[in-house]
Amino acid sequence: MTFLSLLSYVSLLVQICFVTVSIAAGLYYLAELVEEYTVTAKKIITWMVVGSLLLYVIFIFTEPFSWTMLLCGIGAQILHLVILKNFPYVKFLSPYFLSAVILLLVNHYLAFIYFQQQLHPFTEVMAYFTLCLWLVPFALFVSLSANDNVLPTSNERTPLLSDNDIVTNYFSSKKKLGLLSLFNYAKESLLPERNKKSF
Repeated sequence: MTFLSLLSYVSLLVQICFVTVSIAAGLYYLAELVEEYTVTAKKIITWMVVGSLLLYVIFIFTEPFSWTMLLCGIGAQILHLVILKNFPYVKFLSPYFLSAVILLLVNHYLAFIYFQQQLHPFTEVMAYFTLCLWLVPFALFVSLSANDNVLPTSNERTPLLSDNDIVTNYFSSKKKLGLLSLFNYAKESLLPERNKKSF
């Protein structure tokens, strides 16, 4: 092994670090945008779902995909539309969300089997996976942090001024789980705090 080949491994490691930081910064920026513009984000994600549905309809006439693969994809996109009705609130244990995850996994399995049996160029395989399988779930994943800062509006069970009102419960007991809170935690724990000088 020459010194240059060893240096190429070090260079590859540095490039992987740069790519990882760039992806994390991009995800953080997207999460900030979705948090600021939830109505626009809902419209964009809805158009992504409609676009994926149109792709599946076109696949019916142009590609020899199996009917189970097409129906799983169409069903997953319809479930994504149902999930978007309550956007930015996403209930992880709702039957619609769980069904969408199951259909996504089944569609991945069916796509792997199809593309293993039918030889296609790598670009076509990546086009199917990117536009039909990953785009909408990725957009929903990035938008999970949008409901962290949305204030609750009403609580019909308890009066507003009691100790257990909905606003007090929201701020005191709710653990915020999302992409933006994960990045904020990583920023606070990994990057040192700078002390500001007072003049």
